[in-house]
Amino acid sequence: MNAAVRAVVRMGIYVGAKVYFIHEGYQGMVDGGDNIKEATWESVSSMLQLGGTVIGSARCKEFRTHDGRLRAALNLVQLGITNLCVIGGDGSLTGANLFREEWSGLLEELVQSGQIDEQAVETHSVLHIVGMVGSIDNDFCGTDMTIGTDSALHRIIEVVDAIMTTAQSQVQTSFVLYLALVSALACGADWVLIPEMPPEDGWEEQMCQKLSEVTRLRGSRLNIIIVAEGAIDQHGKPISSEAVKDVNVSTLVVRCLGFDTRVTILGHVQRGGTPSAFDRILASRMGVEAVLALLEASPDTPACVVSLRGNQAIRLPLMECVQMTQEVQKAMDEKNFEEAVKLRGRSFENNLNTYKLLSYRKPDSESPYNVAVLNVGAPAAGMNAAVRSAVRVGITEGHTMFAVHDGFEGFSKGQITEIKWGDVGGWTGQGGSLLGTKRTLPAKHLNKIAEQIRIHNIGALLVIGGFEAYLGLLELLAARSKHPELCVPMVMVPSTVSNNIPGSDLSIGADTALNAITNTCDRIKQSASGTKRRVFIIETMGGYCGYLATVGALAAGADAAYIYEEPFSIRDLQTNVEHLTEKMKTSIQRGLVLRNENSNENFTTDFIYQLYTEEGKGVFDCRKNVLGHMQQGGAPSPFDRNFGTKIAAKAMQWISKKLKEFYIEGRVFANTEDSACLLGMRRRALVFQPVTQLKEETDFEHRIPKEQWWLKLRPLMKILAKYKTSYDVSDSGQLEHVAVLNLSTLFTPKHIN
Repeated sequence: MNAAVRAVVRMGIYVGAKVYFIHEGYQGMVDGGDNIKEATWESVSSMLQLGGTVIGSARCKEFRTHDGRLRAALNLVQLGITNLCVIGGDGSLTGANLFREEWSGLLEELVQSGQIDEQAVETHSVLHIVGMVGSIDNDFCGTDMTIGTDSALHRIIEVVDAIMTTAQSQVQTSFVLYLALVSALACGADWVLIPEMPPEDGWEEQMCQKLSEVTRLRGSRLNIIIVAEGAIDQHGKPISSEAVKDVNVSTLVVRCLGFDTRVTILGHVQRGGTPSAFDRILASRMGVEAVLALLEASPDTPACVVSLRGNQAIRLPLMECVQMTQEVQKAMDEKNFEEAVKLRGRSFENNLNTYKLLSYRKPDSESPYNVAVLNVGAPAAGMNAAVRSAVRVGITEGHTMFAVHDGFEGFSKGQITEIKWGDVGGWTGQGGSLLGTKRTLPAKHLNKIAEQIRIHNIGALLVIGGFEAYLGLLELLAARSKHPELCVPMVMVPSTVSNNIPGSDLSIGADTALNAITNTCDRIKQSASGTKRRVFIIETMGGYCGYLATVGALAAGADAAYIYEEPFSIRDLQTNVEHLTEKMKTSIQRGLVLRNENSNENFTTDFIYQLYTEEGKGVFDCRKNVLGHMQQGGAPSPFDRNFGTKIAAKAMQWISKKLKEFYIEGRVFANTEDSACLLGMRRRALVFQPVTQLKEETDFEHRIPKEQWWLKLRPLMKILAKYKTSYDVSDSGQLEHVAVLNLSTLFTPKHIN
C-alpha cells in the first residue's frame, strides 16, 4: 500500500497537484486537524520496502453516520480538496461512493449551518473518487490481483516451504490455514478446502484415501492440507481452524493413516513483511493510473476503481465491481457454488480448474500418445513447477509422459525416461531445472533426435525454456521436410529470467529474478543507513533485454536504469549525475542506479561507477555491485510457481487437442504452421502463436522482441525519480465495465477543482 501512496503523491505533484495525506483512514478525515497534512516529494522517500501503511489505517463508526460524513466534508472543503483516492477493500470503497453521492447535499447543509458560503459550494461542487483495492484476500471482483495479495502469498509459501523442509524426516500431515487456492497451486498441496468448492459428504474418508495414495506413489513423508478461513461443507457447516484445532479432522487422519499431524495457523503473518516486487510494481502502476483518472474525471464520471486485467491496468465503475462482489456472497449464501466461482472472475476460475486437473489422478488407461517434455536454455525458477504441471495434466489426459534430460543434447543421446505422477511430487518449490537444461540447439543433432522420437514413439513435444528453446523450435520446424519424425505437435512455454521471448509479455522465472534484485537492492540501501550520502551502481542480467533493469528499478525505487533498448550518451550520464547530485544535496541519503549487463559496450558498469564517483565528490561516494547468477537461483516465487503451473497445463491441453486432430492411420502427422506454437501472455490472455509468425517480431541478433510492452514503464520510473518527462497515456482514459482510506491520499490539482 505504501508503494501506491508514493506513486499517487509523486504523480500528483508531477502534474501540478497539491497532495494531502489523511492519517488513520476515515477517522482522520472525520477528525480533521493534524490528521490531514500536505505531502511533499520527500515525505514518501524510503517507503517502497515498508509493509503495512505509514499513514495509518483505522475503522471508523462515525463515518458510517450522516453527521460523521458531514464533518468529513467540511474538513475537505476547508482545504480545497475535491479529489479523493481511496485504497481499501469493498467496504471502504462503498463508503467512498456513498460520500460522493451525498456530496452536494452535505455542502448544502454546511451552507445552511453557516459553516461555508455559496462560493465554496460552487468551487467544490463535485467530489471525484478513484479507488484501488488493497486486500490480501484477492476477493474483489473486476481485478485479477489486489494490492497485497502477492506479498501475502510470499509469506505463506515461505512458511509452507519451511514446514516441508522440517517434516521430511518423519511421516506427517500438516494443515495450513489461509488464503487457500493460489497457495495450494503454488506449493502443490495434496488437499485444499475452500468456500467456493465445498467437499462432498464423506470427504474425510476421501481425503484419507487421497493422502494414502500420494504417500504410496511418491514415497513422501509429508502431506500438505490447506484450509481457507471460510471453508464449509456442502451443508454450509464451517470447516474452520477451530475444527482442526479440536482434532475433528486430525484424529481421522491419525486413525486412518497413522500420520503425525501438525496445525499451522498463519494469521497476521500474512499481512506483514516486505512487499514483493510484483506488489510494488502493481501498486505503482495503479497509483499513477488513479491520478490520471482523477485528472480526466468530469462531473458525470462515475467513481471508478483501478484494476489489473492480465498485464494491463484498467478502470472499472466502482459500484459495478462492488455489486459483483456482493453477488458472489449472495451465490455463496444460496449454496450456488458454480455461480459463485464464475462471478469470482476468470482468474479465480482458471486457478480452480487448474488445481482440479492437478489434484485427481485418473486410473491408468491405454493411450496411443507419448508426450515428451524438456527444458532448454539457462535455468529459471519455476521450470520445475511447469514440468510437474505438464506431467500430471498429461497423465490426466491419458498420455504416457517422457522426461528428456539435458535439453536437446540429452535428447540426441537418448536420455529419455518415462516420468510418472509420483515422480514430480514436491517439484513446485524447487529452483533450477531438475530435468537438467542446456543451451545446445538441435540443428547439429537432428538425425539423432529424429531417431529418438521414432524409438520412443513420441507424438508431441513440450519445450520449456528461453531464447534457445524458441530458436530450437524454429530449427525443428524447418527440418520437417527432411525428417518426417519431426512432424508432431510442438509447443513452447517461455521460461527465462531475461523475459526476452517474442510473443509473450512474461516468462516463467522473471518474477523470481525481480524479487532477488529488489531484495538485494533493499539490503544494499539499508547497508548505507546512518552513513554519509552514497550511490550504488547495480548491474543486472538480461543479455540485451532491459526488462530486469527497468522493472527492478521501478520496484526498488531507483534513480536511473540504463538499458540497450533506450540508447544513452555521455550527456545523458552527466545529466543523471547532476540530477542525483541535486537530490542528494536537498533530501535523499542513498541513491540507486541499475545497469543492464549489455546496455552499452563502452559505458560499462565500471565506467559508470567511476563517472559517478568523480562527479559526486564532495556530495556522495559510490559503491558497485554485480548481482550475477544469484538472479537465477533460489526458490521460485509464488507468481512463477502459479504462472508455470497454469501455462504448462494449458499447453498440455493444446497438445491433447492437436494429437487427436493430427492422428491419422495409426500415427501422428502434423506439418501445418499452427502445429508448432509458442504459448505466451499477450496483454490480457494466454495465446497460442505459430513460431514462424513470430520471426517478424524478433531481433535475432540481440535476442529480443522488436517491441516490448514494459518500455512504457520507463517514463513512470523516471517520474517517480523526479525527472521531467512525457508519459504515454494512450492506454489510459477508457472506463470499461465488469463481463485511499484505510490508507488514503488526497490531492487538489492547482488547475482544476
